[in-house]
Amino acid sequence: MDTVELVDTIIEQLRPALNADGGDIEVLGIRGDVVRVKLTGACAGCPSAEMTLRLGLEAAVRRVRPGLRVVAEPAPSGPWR
Repeated sequence: MDTVELVDTIIEQLRPALNADGGDIEVLGIRGDVVRVKLTGACAGCPSAEMTLRLGLEAAVRRVRPGLRVVAEPAPSGPWR
C-alpha cells in the first residue's frame, strides 16, 4: 500500500468520529514524509484538534510508516499528491 492509500484508509477509519462531532479532515497533499491536512467544520479551530491529529491520524500512520508527520496547514502552491 502506498502512502496515499495508507493515509486515505486511516482517515476513512477516523472520519465517523470526526463527523459525529461535526467536523472532518481533508488531505491537502503528501510530499516526502509530510502529510498536510485541513480540518473542517467543528474540527477547524477546536482546542482538541492538535491532539486528534497527533494521537489519532499521526499515531495510526506511524504504526505502519514510521517517520511520517501530519501537519495541519494550507497546502503550498504546486501539486502535492
